Amino acid sequence: GRTFAKVSRWFPSSKLCSVCGAVTEAMPLQVREWICVCGVVHDRDINAAINILAAGRADRLNACGGLVRPSFEMAQSREAGSHGSAAA
Repeated sequence: GRTFAKVSRWFPSSKLCSVCGAVTEAMPLQVREWICVCGVVHDRDINAAINILAAGRADRLNACGGLVRPSFEMAQSREAGSHGSAAA
């Protein structure tokens, strides 16, 4: 019942502000908390998790939050195959 979405290895998840979308140029790995130009203070790992979740959802959701593709469901027995009646 889960959906798996792969995000590019080069997606700047920890350097991308999850609030305003600004990308920080350089950020050494030892930096665990940073302040964006919009003033929001980010924990690097939590911010990355928010961005990765949003990137995964972007493939499946439209602008209003609805699913882009309908979910897959098994055809009901009355819907599958021929009905045995002659075409008119």
